[in-house]
Amino acid sequence: MGWYKYCVSKSINKICNNSGQGLIWQRDYYEEIIRDERALNHIIKYIVENPARWDDDPEHPPLNPIKPELLIDLPF
Repeated sequence: MGWYKYCVSKSINKICNNSGQGLIWQRDYYEEIIRDERALNHIIKYIVENPARWDDDPEHPPLNPIKPELLIDLPF
C-alpha cells in the first residue's frame, strides 16, 4: 500500500507542478485490503452506520446546522 501511495503522490505532484509540498493523503488514514466478501460486508456496514455514531465521538463537534439523519440516507 505504501508503494501505491508513493506512486500516486508522485503522479499528482507531477501533474500539479508541485514539488511535493502539501498533503495528498488524509492524516491517520487507515487503508485496508478487502480480502473476501465477509470483510467487504463489514466495511459496508461500518460506512453506512458510522454517521449515526457522530454524536458519540468526542473528537467531532456537534452537527448543529445539519440534521444528522440526513447523513444516514446518503447513497454510497
